[in-house]
Amino acid sequence: MHPERTSLAPGLSISRLVCGLWQVADIEKDGATIDPEQGADALQAYTKAGFDTFDMADHYGSAEIITGHLLKRYPAGSGRAVAFTKWCPEPGPMSRDEVRRGVEERLTRLGVDTVDLLQFHWWTFEHPAWLDALHEMQAMKEEGLIGALGLTNFDAAHLNLALADGIEIASNQVSFSLIDRRAAGDLSALCLKKGVKLLAYGTLCGGFLSEKWLDQPEPASIPDWSRSKYKRFIDAAGGWTVYQGILNAASEIARKHGVSVSNVASRWVLDHPAVAATIIGARLGENQHRDDNLKVFTFALDEDDRTRLETAFAASTPIPGDCGDEYRKPPFLTASGDLSHHLEAIPSVYKAVPVPGRKNRLRVSSGSIWEPLAGYSRSVRTGDRILVSGTTATHGADRCVAPGDAGAQATYILDKIAASITALGGRMEDVVRTRVYLKDASQWEPVSRAHGRFFSEILPANTLIEAGALIGDYEVEIEAEAMLDP
Repeated sequence: MHPERTSLAPGLSISRLVCGLWQVADIEKDGATIDPEQGADALQAYTKAGFDTFDMADHYGSAEIITGHLLKRYPAGSGRAVAFTKWCPEPGPMSRDEVRRGVEERLTRLGVDTVDLLQFHWWTFEHPAWLDALHEMQAMKEEGLIGALGLTNFDAAHLNLALADGIEIASNQVSFSLIDRRAAGDLSALCLKKGVKLLAYGTLCGGFLSEKWLDQPEPASIPDWSRSKYKRFIDAAGGWTVYQGILNAASEIARKHGVSVSNVASRWVLDHPAVAATIIGARLGENQHRDDNLKVFTFALDEDDRTRLETAFAASTPIPGDCGDEYRKPPFLTASGDLSHHLEAIPSVYKAVPVPGRKNRLRVSSGSIWEPLAGYSRSVRTGDRILVSGTTATHGADRCVAPGDAGAQATYILDKIAASITALGGRMEDVVRTRVYLKDASQWEPVSRAHGRFFSEILPANTLIEAGALIGDYEVEIEAEAMLDP
């Protein structure tokens, strides 16, 4: 018996259980390096058992190199293993040369001419160069260097923005489990509408969704990266007692079907129609659990099973925000915990400059051709007040982003507003008023929803009006005012 298969993109058949190689980094964290041939031996054993799809990243230790040694063992056209990898650059200008260097490094480490699936991660959407990177990667896909293009940890709004701006996205890799159910909402709905597949990681919560932890006391400390991350998810979902309630429900269902708790956890995620595959950890040279994982395909959850799980979910607290937020805003549900220091260290895309002859006044330009032409700044700070000009979805000097899609443009605009406020020493939490100008009043809902994603907890004063025709292909224009605490 082999795992079920699915088509992720034209010509790309994958296992619905993908072997994740993030634990290579954990194994090598103290300086030891896995012998690449021995590592390839371990991956080949997975491949022979039908687990022939591997997921890795540029920062997963030597995972790409190990996988490259595996791929060399399979002549072209012989049904070799499938390799997913990720490029996770630090935010900064994404020139053609910069992107090409990042992609070519993946090709070199894997020893291939084409990356089967190259996934892109970006830390902060306030820096708009992520769109430049994706457009360059799209060009490299057309060149044949990238087979399929994916994202990792993108929320629904920014996935929609990428699609609306013409990027061909095959997949989005996000956290999805009995504990973290965010992906079942807006993101799944968008993926089903647009034909994008989800690759689910964290489905077993670092091993917490297993019999091992059933009715066990809460651990005082956790030594490894993976479980420390998912313990934070458990805490955010309501704590140990709530988690034990979900675990007990999964255990009852597992006993009913003669399978493991992990099987139930995986089956529940795989049953979501937007999900192509779940990613399970492959710790090379250690327990592989292949036989148990195959049991995922031997049973089906019935209505009673789903009702039992929903009852357990009802006692939990939904994980806040959308997919990927755990890397970008509190609560930072990562192995490292609070990432605010990392995000604060990322240089702002905009530069605040003093206004000559005006004490305590700063201004920011976004580089639009219209600002010097019409004589205005993107934003101005005077004392504790920040005023942001009417802002459109203009990328760089003059490119209109996502023409015709008001919701996507609003997302881009609000990121741009956030970046300009940050450059002047403020935060979006300081915004006290927004004004929204629509080309077409019928587009109020997608624009309002985009506004709500940014401001649902801040709740500034707001005005929304139909302004009629806007200059260019713009559907919406937004301005903002912020007041900083003295």
